[in-house]
Amino acid sequence: MTHEDILRALSAVPVPGGGTLASRDMIRALAMEGGVLRFVIEAASPEEARGLAPVEAEARRALLALPGVDEVRIVTTAHGPAGAPPEVKARSGQGAGQAAGQQAAPPSLKIGGHPTPQQGGPQRISGIDRIIAVASGKGGVGKSTVSSNLAVALARAGRRVGLLDADIHGPSQARMMGVSKRPASADGKVIEPLQAHGVTMMSMGLLLKEDEAVIWRGPMLMGALQQLLGQVAWGRLDVLIVDLPPGTGDVQLTLSQRTHLTGAIVVSTPQDVALLDARKALDMFRKLNTPVLGLIENMSTFVCPNCGHESHIFGHGGVAAEAARLDLPFLGELPLALEVREAGDGGVPVAAGEGPNAEAYARLARRLIDGGIA
Repeated sequence: MTHEDILRALSAVPVPGGGTLASRDMIRALAMEGGVLRFVIEAASPEEARGLAPVEAEARRALLALPGVDEVRIVTTAHGPAGAPPEVKARSGQGAGQAAGQQAAPPSLKIGGHPTPQQGGPQRISGIDRIIAVASGKGGVGKSTVSSNLAVALARAGRRVGLLDADIHGPSQARMMGVSKRPASADGKVIEPLQAHGVTMMSMGLLLKEDEAVIWRGPMLMGALQQLLGQVAWGRLDVLIVDLPPGTGDVQLTLSQRTHLTGAIVVSTPQDVALLDARKALDMFRKLNTPVLGLIENMSTFVCPNCGHESHIFGHGGVAAEAARLDLPFLGELPLALEVREAGDGGVPVAAGEGPNAEAYARLARRLIDGGIA
């Protein structure tokens, strides 16, 4: 009995409002132990959860018909607060209408919450030709620096570029791109992104105080990512660069399963420890059927600004060798340079200027464009 067998059975169990348990992505914590099958049905609200008792019964009947399943244990849960009763909404001016002479409350945009159901597999985002995820197996390899500089380099090469900071727990693109203005929302639903260095960008960091932590579990992260992708007025873009958090968690899974990706670029330093985690990221994209567009070796070389001596602080060539072993494109080497760090901290990515470090990103952007990737 495989995970796919179980989801296939659940795809025949309809839920109120349309779709099935599988197509609406309501199954969590699926586990088979001996002949006992356990999982959680996750509803969008307590009201919806209360109406799923017949669905539970139908799911149990469908699964008990599978070979090897002796017992089915189902828990139905919901994330998000219960809505106010209609009479309370009416008294507060949210129901039948505003009281005479009372001003309507200004629209407010709230990020984070349970993701809305989606049917039909990964979806395209209107107006965006290509979506490229920039990922890493571990933190500290310069993935966000590569994302911001690549976005700027592509914009300088004439592309219409967007940059989404999907590292919701640790957003850094607002600082790196030199923006701090809070995005506007005229209707409380659609976010107006900001512009910096020719790039249309959005980051969770623009919606928070500088030192405010995001303390969210998986469903909240998934809901926030869905909003940042679908409720931002990206306009017409040739390419959207998505700066993913490190690792292989909820954000990566949600993006790959719900959004039609052109592919992913994996960033790693040459050292063996970083490559161990980079291989996990590559394996994740393989299992999620997301094309890997290539690998980048960051912090590949360091040239002493005083004597000009070239050092390989983290080793050299490891990423290129890994790309060759896996028969994946090697997109190039990027240097470890004080200028790159200072530019990121200063809010003006090094790719926005001139010099050898800017040229390294320009070459990377040109390779992606010439290859039809961007």
